[in-house]
Amino acid sequence: MREGYGGTGPGVITPDGCAVELYSRLPVGDEPDVIAAAVPAGAHILELGSGVGRVTRPLLERGFAVTAVDESPQMLERVSGARTICSPIEALDLGETFDVVLLASFLVHAGDTEVRRRLLRTCARHMVDGGCVLIQREGEDFHARVPRERVDPSGCTIRIVSSEPVGDGAHSVCAEYEFPDATWTQTFLSRPLSKEQFEEALEEAGLRVDRYLTEDRMWVRAVRGS
Repeated sequence: MREGYGGTGPGVITPDGCAVELYSRLPVGDEPDVIAAAVPAGAHILELGSGVGRVTRPLLERGFAVTAVDESPQMLERVSGARTICSPIEALDLGETFDVVLLASFLVHAGDTEVRRRLLRTCARHMVDGGCVLIQREGEDFHARVPRERVDPSGCTIRIVSSEPVGDGAHSVCAEYEFPDATWTQTFLSRPLSKEQFEEALEEAGLRVDRYLTEDRMWVRAVRGS
């Protein structure tokens, strides 16, 4: 298990604390709609951190070609219909480029600043000239409105139990996922980023915001910096 990360519950737990069985149960949200509205029809998408393919499947159904990347072979075993690559995102260098690079699941908030830099560099080097990177950010009150809970359409009660500063700007976040027949927990490190800090991080990787795709600014379309 990666330092600062952990998880409990039935089945395989990945190095960042994610439970394979949990993510196989959770339904997709509005991510495919946001993505489809922001990129050309039929684009080839490099999906970084695909997990079990919750977003992959609806993108394939919409006619996109998807290359799904995840560091967990057990996650990728659940992905069907897409080319899959097992690799840590920050170490990925395929020697090819894509119309769209997708970095969802709040991965840009990696607790380790150097890991975040490497994630964004991976995005930049795999994007075609004229392409884009789509990034999902945390909500601006993610760490302030704690504890909180909501009931997912799957019937799962999702709780953010705590978010505690652990030094150097990072927080340790504890989440709980409760189904009638099983409960999972995940602990992970997350670094809050203001809009300005986020845009500075993009600039460091040679990227810039093209536009924010949602009113809450959680979804962003980035392009090469000028």
